Amino acid sequence: MRKRVAVIAAAVGLLLLAGAGGVYAYDHANAEEIGKGVRVGGVDVSGLTPEQARAKLRTAVLEPLSRPVVVRVRGKRHTLTAERAKVAVDIDGSVAAAMQRTRDGNMLSRTWRDVRGESLDAELELDISYSKRAIKRLVKRVGKEVDEPAVDASVDLENGDVTPRASKEGRRLLAKKLQRQIRKRLLDVGESKTVRARTEVVKPKVTTEELAEKYPAILVVNRTNFQLTLYKNLKVAKTYGIAVGQVGLETPAGLYHIQNKAINPAWSVPNSDWAGELAGQVIPGGTPENPLKARWLGIYDGAGIHGTDAASSIGSAASHGCIRMLIPDVVELYDEVPVGAPIYIS
Repeated sequence: MRKRVAVIAAAVGLLLLAGAGGVYAYDHANAEEIGKGVRVGGVDVSGLTPEQARAKLRTAVLEPLSRPVVVRVRGKRHTLTAERAKVAVDIDGSVAAAMQRTRDGNMLSRTWRDVRGESLDAELELDISYSKRAIKRLVKRVGKEVDEPAVDASVDLENGDVTPRASKEGRRLLAKKLQRQIRKRLLDVGESKTVRARTEVVKPKVTTEELAEKYPAILVVNRTNFQLTLYKNLKVAKTYGIAVGQVGLETPAGLYHIQNKAINPAWSVPNSDWAGELAGQVIPGGTPENPLKARWLGIYDGAGIHGTDAASSIGSAASHGCIRMLIPDVVELYDEVPVGAPIYIS
């Protein structure tokens, strides 16, 4: 009985050794082949030796990656070559990674998997290097071609021109998105190497419609023709006859803004020879000695717009630097012009 048991045990041991040897032999025989279901950069390398896999990847990967990426925008083309982008592929490293994935597990698990025909279903990325700076340079170049700043509506008040200049929408390249698109195409081994750059509309800060609201009142003074024109929302509202400063006491030219306003203003008499005995005094508003009648709109350095009872002076250079208006006219104008309104004097 004991002899029989020993024989059986020996037989089982021999079978186990034979099985182990078979497993080892099978695993060793497949040690130089990439497992089923392994793909590198989308290329199936199942069942290939490392040398065969490297050859297949060179054909399937290097040639497509060597093609330039073309960016199309507004009918123009911008190209990024693989050489300029410094594209490089680590074929050896990628194949080594595929072999490592194949050899995962132990001898028994690998053999059992192969016998059953199981797929590893492993998608490995190619080890590709490239120049991010080259992509950024291309995007910057495209941006210079595409970007167009928005134009705000405006008026050239510095030169007394109240004609509105229309606003215009601008355009801006979606640079970050384009960088991502170029990178994807640069590293893609597919057929398409074309990228269509996208842009977005840039709105002006001040539209043509908003410009009129920005200027509820503008005054333009023509000293030569003795006229003051009131613009309401950039349209001529009314033109008034005026008097301006006489020779040697000219009304100052240029662009100013209404500094202050007053009804029946007091007159601070300048310390000037022409002021005579009143020089340096303050004459109360509404008195016969006060030439600033009814209303005052201050402009600059003591000069301003005011009413006058010297109606005959309208249409001449008669004042001491101020702009004179008929009393009904200055009363009417006063209510139309806020503090801060621009006034251009030519």
